[in-house]
Amino acid sequence: MVCGGFTCSKNALCSLNVVYMLVGLLLVGVAAWGKGYGLVSSIHIIGGVIAVGVFLLLIAVVGLVGAIHHHQVMLFFYMVILFIVFLFQFGVSCSCLAMNQGQQKTLLNKAWEIMNNKTKADLEVRLDCCGLFNITEHNQDIASCPAQCKPHGECKFCGNLMLDHATEALKILGGVGLFFSFTEILGVWLAVRYRNQKDPRANPSAFL
Repeated sequence: MVCGGFTCSKNALCSLNVVYMLVGLLLVGVAAWGKGYGLVSSIHIIGGVIAVGVFLLLIAVVGLVGAIHHHQVMLFFYMVILFIVFLFQFGVSCSCLAMNQGQQKTLLNKAWEIMNNKTKADLEVRLDCCGLFNITEHNQDIASCPAQCKPHGECKFCGNLMLDHATEALKILGGVGLFFSFTEILGVWLAVRYRNQKDPRANPSAFL
């Protein structure tokens, strides 16, 4: 049977969802590893990464079960949810690629304002810096800074250090997100095609 038939579509859709499951498990594992080793202390960041991993894992399970059993309803919900995820991820990825340095600075300021003190302290220790950008706006952060550079009076602003790598990081994040968004639209296309194909092993009169 040539590729594009029922069996080929089924195998391709199953393989794609297995990949999604592995990515979901990887996200959950990396988040747990980062928390366990103290790399990230913010429960919001950890919770967000784990939530994305669990959500992707659930979607993959729905798609995998739907593909194995050729379940029309499960495949329908799988296509709809995956298409919504594609639209969201495509928009976020394009935003990451298009963000200039001024927008990055505004985003860092907003993120710094909502960070708790422990997260700020962890970041200052890891980057060996104090405060964000303007010392007059973050006097409290400077006063409570636990970085090793503080006693020597040679601390740089954390915002400047983060901006040095922000553009490259956003390009990588946007590129990876864009790549996975196209695998999602591939999954939608495979699900639509597979859903409308007849199972050659089933009774033809029972289809639809």
